[in-house]
Amino acid sequence: MPAPAPSSPAPFARVQDWFRAHRGLVDAFLALGLWVLFGFVTAVSSMDGREAFWMVTVTTVQLLPLAWRRTRPEISFGIIAAGHLLQLLVASDPLPSNVSALMSAYAVAAYSRHRRVRQVALVAATVAGPLAIIDWDGYEDTPLTALVFSALMYSGLALVCWLWGDLTRKRRELVSRLQEQNDALRRDRDQRARLAAQDERTRIAREMHDIVAHSLSVVVVQSDGAAYSATHSPDFDREQARAALTTIGTTAREALAETRRLVGVLRTEGEGGDPGLDYAPTEGLAELPHLVERVAATGIDVRLEGSPDPATVPREVGLAAYRIVQESLTNVIKHAGPGARVRVLLEVARGLQVQVRDDGRGAAASDDGNGHGLIGMRERAVSVGGTMTAGPASGGGYLVTAALPFDHEVPR
Repeated sequence: MPAPAPSSPAPFARVQDWFRAHRGLVDAFLALGLWVLFGFVTAVSSMDGREAFWMVTVTTVQLLPLAWRRTRPEISFGIIAAGHLLQLLVASDPLPSNVSALMSAYAVAAYSRHRRVRQVALVAATVAGPLAIIDWDGYEDTPLTALVFSALMYSGLALVCWLWGDLTRKRRELVSRLQEQNDALRRDRDQRARLAAQDERTRIAREMHDIVAHSLSVVVVQSDGAAYSATHSPDFDREQARAALTTIGTTAREALAETRRLVGVLRTEGEGGDPGLDYAPTEGLAELPHLVERVAATGIDVRLEGSPDPATVPREVGLAAYRIVQESLTNVIKHAGPGARVRVLLEVARGLQVQVRDDGRGAAASDDGNGHGLIGMRERAVSVGGTMTAGPASGGGYLVTAALPFDHEVPR
């Protein structure tokens, strides 16, 4: 069943939208319409030409500024207030244009950004009733109670309009603040999501570096060694070639599978990836013997000492230890030189203590400066609340040590 077509906005809603988009034009037409209507009534009701002139002048000053009551509420209020003061001097009766006082009281309270101007308008609304009663004719023989009631009624109308405008302004400001807070919370949520995604991608990139760097180092050493032996060694036979090619193939396949898994995590849903795929590294202490065997197959003498129970070591600590050992052995393959011997020691003492020491070139090893291995190892240790140091060892060779505590809360 097809979904229903979206209904068009209601006519009343379209009218409201038009009025909001053309507020200045609407206010100008309102002011002009009131001026034409009330100016005509005032001119017709005047007794002579001089009086008609002053009444139309007062009506003009009181009504036309309503065109700016929302865009320039302070100026509009000032001119309208001056028009009412002029009325006290030249007229002794109420005028139809006095309705502008109520509209101006509302507008200045609702739209003015200046607190003092709003307070002045409040005072003007308060004294408007008594001033009107004093100035207008027809109250000479009125009892005092009636005069007080009339003054309160006129001032009350102006005060109600002012309070209405003040409440409208406060509501608008409250809605605006809530909207700003909502926008800020939305930005904060989006930023947190971006930071979380960035952290996850950084972690995956670090995994990618460890996998690719180690695997390619093993492949390069095996292929170079096999090529050199095939060229220069008369004893090189098919079994040696088979062993070298088997090591290269196994290492390449494992690296390819891990790389595909990492790339699958990085792909987005729009690119065909699985949005629900969660990356969880599979390496840990249980895989260290296999890692050592693979490095030993390159011709390097590697010994693994200490075998903590993987079940007693937190997964994050085991992964960090595995990657530190992996990167250390990769550096041995690349920099230690031929005939280097390596000792990998694992101990459980207030956490997991990792030590990788070789007797290779040490400080004399060359470095192109483009690697990120030491930085990655240090980040691995810090991520689980530990420390890592690396440098030439006393007596020759190179030493990497890491202290990885068990009680650190790993951020999620």
